[in-house]
Amino acid sequence: MLFIVAALLLLGAVLGTVAHAPLTFSVAAGVVIAVWLGIFTLRERHGRRRQPQAH
Repeated sequence: MLFIVAALLLLGAVLGTVAHAPLTFSVAAGVVIAVWLGIFTLRERHGRRRQPQAH
């Protein structure tokens, strides 16, 4: 429950910051985050394919 409350507080702070930031900055930050998550996803998938399962 505390995790949900903390996540909602953080989300509110981030959305409040984005509301006051210029649109171009918000879009650029969103693109950077999306690329970062995409690279992370590809690295995780690639890393898990190379390691044998422990089961």
